[in-house]
Amino acid sequence: MKVICDRAALLDAINLVSGAVATRTPRPQLTCVKLEADKKGSVGEVTLLATDGELSLRLRLAQVDVQQAGEALIPADKLRQIISAEDTEPTLTLETEEDAVHIRGKDAHFKVYGYPSADFPPIPEMADVIAGSTEMGKAKAVFSHPSGGLEAIITRTVFATARENSRYAINGVLLKRDGKRLEMVATDGRRLALCRTQLAAGEKDAKAVSCIIPTKALSMLQKIVRSPDESVQIAITDNQIFFSVLGAGEKDGSAGRATLSSNLVEGSFPPYEDVVPKDHDKRIVFDRDVLSSAVRRAALLTNEESRGVRMAFKGKSKQLELSSRAPEMGEAQITVDLSKYEGDDIEIGFNPLFLTDALKVVSETEVIFELKAPNKPGVVKAGTDFVYVVMPVNLQ
Repeated sequence: MKVICDRAALLDAINLVSGAVATRTPRPQLTCVKLEADKKGSVGEVTLLATDGELSLRLRLAQVDVQQAGEALIPADKLRQIISAEDTEPTLTLETEEDAVHIRGKDAHFKVYGYPSADFPPIPEMADVIAGSTEMGKAKAVFSHPSGGLEAIITRTVFATARENSRYAINGVLLKRDGKRLEMVATDGRRLALCRTQLAAGEKDAKAVSCIIPTKALSMLQKIVRSPDESVQIAITDNQIFFSVLGAGEKDGSAGRATLSSNLVEGSFPPYEDVVPKDHDKRIVFDRDVLSSAVRRAALLTNEESRGVRMAFKGKSKQLELSSRAPEMGEAQITVDLSKYEGDDIEIGFNPLFLTDALKVVSETEVIFELKAPNKPGVVKAGTDFVYVVMPVNLQ
C-alpha cells in the first residue's frame, strides 16, 4: 500500500475512528486502526476501520492519491500522535513494508510496527446486512431519516440515560419504530425523556420493531454527522444496529461516507407508557430561557445534602418563587413571571440539574410544565413531540 493523504483530513478521520478503538483489551489488534486503500480508475479512497468488540466504525476518506492499493493495521494512538505532530505538512505519504508502515513528510520519516491486517475482525458492509448475506441474517427493519432530525431526537433523550446502573437495560436509549413513527426513550429511574418524530420515508404500515441502543453508539453517531441534510440509513438485526451516513447524491444501500455498528443492550426496557402521568391539574406556561436562568441561579446555593430547589407556584400573581438553602453557605430566592398558570398554588422541589438538562435540549421557546402534587412527578412538554418526566425531591 502507498497513499498520499491530505494531513488535516486524515487527522479528522483518525480522531473519529479512534473513538471506536479498544482501550483495554488482551487483543492488541483491537487497539489498532485498519487502513484499506483502493483505487477505481482515477479516483482513490482510503477506508479506516476500528472496533472495540462492541462498537465498530467504518469511515471512508475520499480524494486520496492511491499509488498502490493495499491494507495496513496500525496502533491507533501512535498513528494519531504522528499525524497530529506533523502539523506543518499539507500532505503525508503512508507506505507499507510487510506489517510496518512508513509515514513520511518533507523532513520526517516514521516507521511504525503494526500487525497482519488479516488479524483484524471482519466488519460487515451495510449492503450485506440489508441483503442478509452475513452470519447475523437479514435485517428485520431498514429505514432512513435525515440526519438533522435523527440527531435532534437523540439529543433530546440520550442525556437522561443511566450511568453504570445495575439495571443494564436503562444504560441505553430505547428506539421504537412503528409504521412511519419513530420514538426514542431514555430514563435513569428518576427522570424520563421521550421524543417522537415522523420518518421522512418508509412504509406507513411497517411492522413495529424496538431495540435498546448503547449511549456510546449514539454519542459516536452525533460526532460522525456533518450536515443536517445528510441521510442516515438504519438497519436493525436481532442483536446489532447499523447506521450508514449517506452524503449528497448517495442512495440507500450504498456504502455511505461512514457506517457505525453496535451491539444492542440486552434486557427489557421499563414500561415507560405507565410512567407518564395523565391526571395533572396544574398547567404552567413559561419562557424556556427565563426558567432556565432562574433555576441555574437558585442552584448556586445548593450542595450535596440540599440538592433541591424549592419552587412555589402562585396562581393569583402568576409568579414562580424559587428558593434554595445550604447550611454554612447561604440562601437564594428568585422570582419570575409566568406566561400562564392554571390550577391551585403548589410548592414542590426538584433537582435543578434535572430541570436544566431538559431545558438545554429544547428548541421551542415556550414550554409547558404540568404538576399534580408535591410528591408526584412533574412533566415538561415542548411542542408536540417532547415529553420529560422528572421525580420531585423531598425538601426539609
